[in-house]
Amino acid sequence: MTSPPNSAEKSGRRLYRWLDDRLKIDALVTYMSEKTVPRHRLSLFYYLGGITLFLFLIQVATGILLLMYYRPGADSAYESVKFIISEVSFGWLIRSIHSWSANLMILAAFLHMFTVFFTAAYRRPRELTWYSGAGLLALALGFGFSGYLLPWNELAFFATRVGTGMAGAIPLIGDHLLVIMRGGEEVTGATIGRFFGLHVAILPFLFTCLLVVHLVLIQRQGMSEPLHWAAKTPEEKRYEKFFPDFLYRDLLVWLIVLNGLALLAVLFPDGIGVVHWPLGQKADPFAPPPAVIRPEWYFMFAFQALKLLPAHVWFIEGELFGIALFSLVSLIWLLIPAIDQGAAENRRSGVVLLYGTLVIGFMVAMTVVGYMLE
Repeated sequence: MTSPPNSAEKSGRRLYRWLDDRLKIDALVTYMSEKTVPRHRLSLFYYLGGITLFLFLIQVATGILLLMYYRPGADSAYESVKFIISEVSFGWLIRSIHSWSANLMILAAFLHMFTVFFTAAYRRPRELTWYSGAGLLALALGFGFSGYLLPWNELAFFATRVGTGMAGAIPLIGDHLLVIMRGGEEVTGATIGRFFGLHVAILPFLFTCLLVVHLVLIQRQGMSEPLHWAAKTPEEKRYEKFFPDFLYRDLLVWLIVLNGLALLAVLFPDGIGVVHWPLGQKADPFAPPPAVIRPEWYFMFAFQALKLLPAHVWFIEGELFGIALFSLVSLIWLLIPAIDQGAAENRRSGVVLLYGTLVIGFMVAMTVVGYMLE
């Protein structure tokens, strides 16, 4: 026999009924319990989106903690970061977690995008999900670019000067865009203010709004089934319930990622190998640039490709030609749901697969060459 509910249980039930009357929790639980997720040999990739979301939440939490001590400005940014690392209790750990989670978030986002591309999960009716996901990746890269300058150290200063200088090569609007990004003709304290506002206010707002849209689309449309399932009968297809089965596994993956992130942050607080962020020396605009200037690893392929271009390609400046070519490739990648019409009928396009393979091969090759030639 079950014992009668005690006062705590009665209070809990009353609170649940009060919340359910206002938030319709029962309807949400029923909806989630009826949702299903396909089970197949590639279903492990379904967790990449959740990993990206989890790392973004860590970014927000650690960013708020860092914001309590960080002071933007040419005379205060470097000193405030140094104070966080050396004086604030566990400040070095929070900065390390923030940096590691930023890199891992972008890595997870790239892997998520590539798996969606090669499984044709962008096909009808999930075109809007693809477009919103591409927008989220672009904003994530914006986080990386805007946050790179904030410590105001030597390497970040000169890398930002090179990165923003590329915007000046754009015809007609390049000069105006350069001034808007830098807050003037050169990278100065005003640039820190611009990048700081972009990093902690504008980009988080845009990312959160687009993330809500992306998650709503996923919940409405569900997980994409693999193309080869079109030839299977309903009895041959396997599913699992989203709640609680898939959600529990998703939370378990989050716990594993959290443990891995903690280990990386403790063992390698300044990063390791090509992924590192030592504070180094304070930026000095009048000092000569370091012998090696390189961007973050996720920008290296573009940086190296532009370096390898000649001064002029036909009658076009080499840098401008590279930017135009990257823009065209990115536009085709973005519009792939409209281009790959056969995917909606569960047919794979050899041209699309070749295109995706060439893009990944180019990115990997240029990244490797960039680090080998430094």
